[in-house]
Amino acid sequence: MKFWDTVTGNDLNREWKAFEARAATLPDDYRAAWGQIIGHLFLYGDFTGRNLMPILDGALGLLEETAADGQSIEDVLGDDIAGFCAALAGSEGARTFRDRWRRQLNRNVARKLGRLGG
Repeated sequence: MKFWDTVTGNDLNREWKAFEARAATLPDDYRAAWGQIIGHLFLYGDFTGRNLMPILDGALGLLEETAADGQSIEDVLGDDIAGFCAALAGSEGARTFRDRWRRQLNRNVARKLGRLGG
């Protein structure tokens, strides 16, 4: 990856366009599920979203394979797409914005209490 592409985000744009091209070949119900997966996984993204690219690639690969096998989307993801995404991102160690903010708040409070108590 070139430095300039990393700084400007051109590499992410190319990857995203490739994801969208792959998703366009999916059946309608799979495309709808893909849209929901994207929405749920963005909660786990960092500032640039770079940490989500391998997770999204894996999720899209799963959808492509199961669509090719002729399985229904309900058989693949079940009824709880948000839970599927949380499990998928959790297995990769991704944290939500809420987790990051909670950690930062706890660190700041501990720092303030340390000064007051000392």
